[in-house]
Formats: sequence, C-alpha cells, structure tokens
Amino acid sequence: MLKLRFAVYTGWAGNYPTKVHIILCSELLSLRILTHMKSTWKAETCDKEAINTILEGLNDFNFQHVPPAGDIWTPLDFVIRDNDVIVGGILSGIGYWKGLEVRILWVKENYRNRGIGSFLIKTVEDKAYSKGATTVFLDTFDFQAEDFYAKRGYEMIGQVADFPKKGNRRVYFTKKLDR
Repeated sequence: MLKLRFAVYTGWAGNYPTKVHIILCSELLSLRILTHMKSTWKAETCDKEAINTILEGLNDFNFQHVPPAGDIWTPLDFVIRDNDVIVGGILSGIGYWKGLEVRILWVKENYRNRGIGSFLIKTVEDKAYSKGATTVFLDTFDFQAEDFYAKRGYEMIGQVADFPKKGNRRVYFTKKLDR
C-alpha cells in the first residue's frame, strides 16, 4: 500500500504550534493533530526593548477587548516636606482604563497620626477624579495600613494569607470615586 505523508502547520494550540499530519493511503485518509512543545526554554533578564515588547503585546491584546479610555499612565506622585526633609509621599497614577492605582503611600514614623497620609490619599483621589478616574485599586499588609484604608471607605476585595510570613496577610482594596 502506498502512503503519502503531508505535514501542515495550521496555527496554535494554546502556546504551542499545531502540526497536522495528513496520511493519504489508497483507501484511507487519516488525520492526526500533534502539538509540539519546545523541550527547553531560557528565561533572560529583560532589557528596555524586551519590556516595551511585553507591554505593547499586552496592551494590543487588552485594547482588542476594551479600548483605552485615556493615556497609558498618568503619574500622580506627591511628597510632603518638613523644611527640606521628606516626611511622606505617595506614588500612584491613572491607567488607561481610568483606574487610580496607589502603589506606595508612606509617612515617616515620627510624623504618623498627624493627617499626612489622609491628606496624601485625598489629594490623589481628588486629582484622579478630576482627570476622569472612577475607581481606586491598592494593596497593603495587615501590619501596614489595613485599618487606615478601611476607615476611609475602601472595601477589601481579597487577601493572601500567610504572606509575607505565616500569620500575616496581603490585603487588596478598592474604592469608587463618585463625588
């Protein structure tokens, strides 16, 4: 019996190329789909070009599903100084879907409970709202500022138990910015 074998690459199955084998026999047509996985991968440290490629790839994918509502990132970073000494600060920004992401809020220990943290979070909430932001996202640890955010109307939406060590929690919060 004469067999002819053809291999055609037809696309992707998950992250792997799919190869279709078509075997033609005098009286039989057989179709087998094989997924080929690369056996070894090498992870490399990202340079700026690689980081940009990753970000562009994710943004291209995201924008196919939900178009951007604004700039990729609008930073809202502020500091509080006592004379020339930085005693508090917030690193945050608005993403392309108009969400305010608070990455870091810090107040020097001997300046805590003086309203600096409240002033900083209110400042970025107000600035973000004036730029069209509708929601705030942030995370903290139970030993940092969990109660601080809860008292300011933030809703806990999740947590990771036993992180960074057993008995601690990483806590995720959100808040709607509707004035």
